[in-house]
Amino acid sequence: MYNETVMDHFTNPRNVGVLEDADVVAETSSPGCGDITKIYLKIRDNRIVDVKFQTLGCAAAIASSSMATELVKGKTLEEAWTLTRTDVADALGGLPEPKLHCSVLAEDAIRTAINQYRIDRGLAPW
Repeated sequence: MYNETVMDHFTNPRNVGVLEDADVVAETSSPGCGDITKIYLKIRDNRIVDVKFQTLGCAAAIASSSMATELVKGKTLEEAWTLTRTDVADALGGLPEPKLHCSVLAEDAIRTAINQYRIDRGLAPW
């Protein structure tokens, strides 16, 4: 059902865990399937210098979160904001149609964290 890249990110997720000194922590969920993702961002000079995640969900949700963190690490907030569900799914080599919502969860988690960071600093959300 899943390709080798998805299985690799599921069995060996990158950036999984808690980031104790995070500048922002945000949580999103998928009401349809119940998956939950929590994203931790450490930001310096408008750049994501570290990122961690915790996901409660299926293999596709964990793999999508893992890949999303890899794609935004080192990026400016503006660059990270442009990450889309399609970017995540494509970087994973594709997801089965019933699991595409998992890449949406990863995109939403990153954007929720960025907006929360902006709000915490008195800036308007994007």
